Amino acid sequence: MRFGILGQTEAWLDHERPVSIGGPGLRALLGLLLLGAGRVVTSERLIDGLYGAEPPASATNALQAQVSRLRQQIGDLVVRHPAGYRLAVEPDDVDVSRFERLAAEGRRALASGDHHAAAALLREALGLWRGPALADIPDAPFAAAEAARLEELRLDTAEDLAEAALALGEHRDLLPELHRRVTVHPLRERSRGQLMRALYASGRQAEALAAFEDARRRLADELGTDPSAELAAIHLAVLRSDPSLSPASPARRSIPAQLTTLVGRADELRLIDALLSEARLVTLTGPGGTGKTRLAAEAAGRRSGGVCFVELAPLGDGTDVPQTVLAALGLQETGLLAGPAPGRQAALPDPLARLVAALTDRPPLLVLDNCEHVVEETARLADRLLAACPALRILATSREALGITGERLYPVPPLALPPSGSGAGEALAYPAVELFAERARAVWPGFELDASIAEDVLRVCRALDGLPLAIELAAARLRSMSATEIATRLGVAVRGDVETISGVADDAPADRFALLSRGSRTAQPRHRTLRAVVEWSWDLLDDTERALARRLTVFAGGATLEGAEQVCGLPDTDGVLASLVEKSLVEVVGDRYRMLETIRAFCAERLAEAGEEARLHDAHSAYFLRFAESADAHLRRSEQLEWLRRLDDEHDNLHAAVRRAIRSGDAVRALRLLSASTGYWLLRGLRSEVAGLARDLLARIGPEVPAGLDEEYALSAFFAVWGGGHVAELGGYMETALGLVDHMETIPRQPYVFLVRATVGGPPERGTEIQVPPGLLGVDPWVSALINFGGAFLLAFNGRLQEAERQVIASVAAVRAIGDRWLLVTMISAHADLVTLRGDYGEVEALCNEALELAEQLGAVLDVAEILCRRAAGRARMGDEAGARADYKRAVGLARRAGAPEILATAHLGLGEMIRLRGDLGEARSLFENALAECTADSYSAEEARTRLFLALGWIAQMEGDEANALAWHRRALTTVVSDRDLSLAARIAEGLAGVALLSHDGERAALLLGVGSALRGSPSVGDPDAARVAARCRALLGDAAYDDVYERGRLLTGERMTAVPDASAPALTVLEGHLSAFGG
Repeated sequence: MRFGILGQTEAWLDHERPVSIGGPGLRALLGLLLLGAGRVVTSERLIDGLYGAEPPASATNALQAQVSRLRQQIGDLVVRHPAGYRLAVEPDDVDVSRFERLAAEGRRALASGDHHAAAALLREALGLWRGPALADIPDAPFAAAEAARLEELRLDTAEDLAEAALALGEHRDLLPELHRRVTVHPLRERSRGQLMRALYASGRQAEALAAFEDARRRLADELGTDPSAELAAIHLAVLRSDPSLSPASPARRSIPAQLTTLVGRADELRLIDALLSEARLVTLTGPGGTGKTRLAAEAAGRRSGGVCFVELAPLGDGTDVPQTVLAALGLQETGLLAGPAPGRQAALPDPLARLVAALTDRPPLLVLDNCEHVVEETARLADRLLAACPALRILATSREALGITGERLYPVPPLALPPSGSGAGEALAYPAVELFAERARAVWPGFELDASIAEDVLRVCRALDGLPLAIELAAARLRSMSATEIATRLGVAVRGDVETISGVADDAPADRFALLSRGSRTAQPRHRTLRAVVEWSWDLLDDTERALARRLTVFAGGATLEGAEQVCGLPDTDGVLASLVEKSLVEVVGDRYRMLETIRAFCAERLAEAGEEARLHDAHSAYFLRFAESADAHLRRSEQLEWLRRLDDEHDNLHAAVRRAIRSGDAVRALRLLSASTGYWLLRGLRSEVAGLARDLLARIGPEVPAGLDEEYALSAFFAVWGGGHVAELGGYMETALGLVDHMETIPRQPYVFLVRATVGGPPERGTEIQVPPGLLGVDPWVSALINFGGAFLLAFNGRLQEAERQVIASVAAVRAIGDRWLLVTMISAHADLVTLRGDYGEVEALCNEALELAEQLGAVLDVAEILCRRAAGRARMGDEAGARADYKRAVGLARRAGAPEILATAHLGLGEMIRLRGDLGEARSLFENALAECTADSYSAEEARTRLFLALGWIAQMEGDEANALAWHRRALTTVVSDRDLSLAARIAEGLAGVALLSHDGERAALLLGVGSALRGSPSVGDPDAARVAARCRALLGDAAYDDVYERGRLLTGERMTAVPDASAPALTVLEGHLSAFGG
């Protein structure tokens, strides 16, 4: 059972089904025992905790009665002890104990400087909280003190996590949570200091200094003291712009950073929060410029629990919506630890299925921003997710409704305006004027709204209908114009005919800006107002500023200064960008420049009008081809993490460049872009995304390989299959691709082609020797190491395990010297598998520790989960059940959050195997059956997990003496073995059938099958308790000499029946099929 007190007091049977506990008294008793987590709690402590300082005279009898009732609910887990009572549970089965362990491990990782590991552990710890501790028994005498202690520990852990996140460059994502924490706990100086550092790192130095002044004032007023030396040191560092406060590069975005304070939306935020409490889909609607995105970001930042913000504006194709959500959630399949099998579907479920699996067991808020241009695809995705994930809530922003059942619409209103004749003081109380004044001070520090300009400001705000974006654009002009001039010019612009001003009718078919007017008819006047203001701002630009503004629209997701210079081709780009920033047409975030989508859409029209669209798209794709090609080599060296972050920043641009090249029919550019980005696709695990691009590209190209692009064509074919395509549909492309790569005799431009070919194409027939053309060796150390690793794989596949291990060790040493963490994870994991076969589980643990550290640096969540399962299996073999259980349970949490049912099944299999080997067959069976029910994906890795579960259920039937069921489970396992190339799994089947043979005391057949298992694996089983038990019984039945003789015959047997002569050319699995027939199967 599993128990929880971090929230309401709860218990779950088989880790899933809730168990009724009873009333407050029983819950209080259970809570006290859970706080002991497997330790004896004295009767005195229980009586004090339940009845307080003045217990009744019959307290001892009452306690015994309570214990008896509790046993009726949870069974015999409550154990009597001379000193009191103990709950017979593992500490990790109690959420508070698990939380304290993870928090302590995270704190140690933080102290050692391992920020990735610390963040993972601390997030996992905080994720165990379901609400205030002991929330349903607040009146129990012990509860208040324990709840306060746990709350303090939770806050300490949250601060530790913030420390790790700051070190990882996640300062912008932290701000909403830090603001909330400081608001609720204004005297926590550590949180205050973290807020100051995050604000400073986000470019908000003034707000960081203001946060310190607020702390100084509160400490003086409430405690009569000064800020601590630590907080004062942070204040001094902010004042001096100390380089030590410079932010680390962020791993990825969540809620977008806000560059300014939100003005005048308190009522709207309260309404949105109320709507989200009532409905599971809330859509903020309205024309561009009303502040939908800003409201959504602010509302999301105020919600407790997980939030994922998905920016859809950069998408040019609605088919990319599911993959974009996957990427925003961080659900990527980094690494090669779960590749596809030859001739079968790749190891990935479709993106929607993966999203459903990931979101089913966690209740985040999903924010889908700017849905209007992909509204149909977004509506389908939202409908599917909401139907499958009962706890999920979605907040969307769109210029039109998604139009699905259950949607609640909230038309975002303009900012409230003061009545005519309002004085300066009265006017400032209205949000529209407050926003104008706030933004005016950003460009004119001495700005004050006084009687001399109040009427002009009111005219401006009324002319702009209270639209936030329009007001911000107008206020930005105070740098060069007076309020009177702005009011006069705006009055003319807004009253003028929009079509005359812009030269483009709102209903032009190609006019994406026309999307602004979709939705309520009452929004159309505001749309015309906004268009007029954007047009007015455009008219005030000089020719160079206009050229840069329209050319910047070819970027998806923003641009660096270098990118803008190279693509836009204008002199003094730096200075012109600064001018556009001053005029609020461009925002700067870190070292990137971006446009609000409303302004970008308008400027894109101007690009088309200027006839520059095709030329700029070409310049954009050419620049990003050069960028990807220059980044490629860095991804295979020690600077890998730095370049991954740079490529993360340009992900949307790379995707857009490939997509545009495909649509324009430029196959050569598209192939080169796809190939140059291969390392990035692989390291970030974007297989589904690149597969869609590759399939579309191959459909455009057809079967003819463009001249000089053999490897680029081959990579596209491989990606199309690897990311989820079926060989039956892509067989012609695959056949061509395999032929192209297998006949390469010189180093390719893209070395990853060998790695992808090996993963997709699978190994050759058993017995094949690797033939390496001389031109491939000795030129590039990375390629040489990869080829040697491939040779080691073939050696292992052919049973030459010692030679294979020596070659893997050499390959690992070469890659370690090069610095490629990603390939090193793959090679070290393979080495751990080889070491497992010879039974050195201490070395397995050491190898897994190194692989885990590297995978966590890369943010490779699924690889981390798989390595944890590998380490757990080794720990279990060494007798370290507590360590194995902790690893498996952490893998379960990671797999659930990542939507990976096959890894979830593998972890549950490992947990169940430990339970089975202890002899608790019923609990093990329940865990295996639940894992089978969860693992329904149509993929190779899921099928392998199911096969292993069939085998585990076969072992249970065998241990129960049920020969018929044991055979049935082994038959299912054998028929679902993907091919006769998965020989380690086949060896396990052979050993299972040996155990079945012993049920009828057929020692000879059992010994023969153990020999077959050894032949299939390439070595005898070492450290496997099942195989050891079967072998011991065989020896007892046959005697040592006879056993050894029959075992050796089995080891040499590869024919179609056990009586057949050895035939090295026959498929090995037919031996097992023959034995199933011999059993009557």
